[in-house]
Amino acid sequence: MTQRGSLSVWQVVERARHPDRPYATDYIGRLCSEFVELHGDRLGGDDPALVGGLGTWRGRTVVFMGHQKGRNLAERVSRNWGMMHPEGYRKALRMARLAAKFGFPVISLVDTPGAFPGAAAEERGIASAIGTAIMEWFQIPVPVLAVVIGEGGSGGALGVAVADRVLMLENSTYSVAAPEAAASIVWRDNARKVEAAEQLQLTSRDLVAMGLIEEVVWEPEGGAHLDPDAAARALDEALWRQLQPLLELAPDDLLEQRYERFRYIDSLVSAHPQFGPKVEPRRVL
Repeated sequence: MTQRGSLSVWQVVERARHPDRPYATDYIGRLCSEFVELHGDRLGGDDPALVGGLGTWRGRTVVFMGHQKGRNLAERVSRNWGMMHPEGYRKALRMARLAAKFGFPVISLVDTPGAFPGAAAEERGIASAIGTAIMEWFQIPVPVLAVVIGEGGSGGALGVAVADRVLMLENSTYSVAAPEAAASIVWRDNARKVEAAEQLQLTSRDLVAMGLIEEVVWEPEGGAHLDPDAAARALDEALWRQLQPLLELAPDDLLEQRYERFRYIDSLVSAHPQFGPKVEPRRVL
């Protein structure tokens, strides 16, 4: 499915960031008949930017997790606009290990501009936390689904999106960097954010066409924020459609297919004209 109408890439970006757009707790509340939130990474603290816990969905226990940005200024400050610290990635892995122990599927709802880039996060090892998370997701022997429900920014998103199936809501974005950051890096001018957005190929229609995601989830006309209930129903159906075949796989087969999925993505990126062929590193004798 592609975006309807004649939305520009920047208009899609604006819809993905709309302040009234449903967040993770909005979808969890509509999908789950019961939900028990878990807190803390059992090491350093809790990260309110990530909500997670155990939910009852379609008659089974599922581990849900997702970024939460906050609805007003106080909440956004508290939740750091959905930008996770190292504790958030350790919290996600804690829940992933719990899912692996009891055989619960995992559903990750992604909506972040990226991991928190501040000095405090650097001091506590944000890069190491993301890298460890990405590596360990390949060892979680239960079905894992990830859905980009708003913004999917850089490694901050990928740290909770190494999954067997990745979906995107129709008006969401998924990119190596936010358009403003890309414009600042490439041209030293973040005013060229619209141009950067057009070149990043960050919309759901771009990514499904390239084979980087499995499905685009329909949104109500005008965006999910205009009818969250309808958006949640569409998400419910898409998640169940993608989860069913995964439940039939043995753990070893599941892990092998997850690994091969990302090897396939690597081959797509390597062959893409924007990135060019990979160059083998020279050996130092």
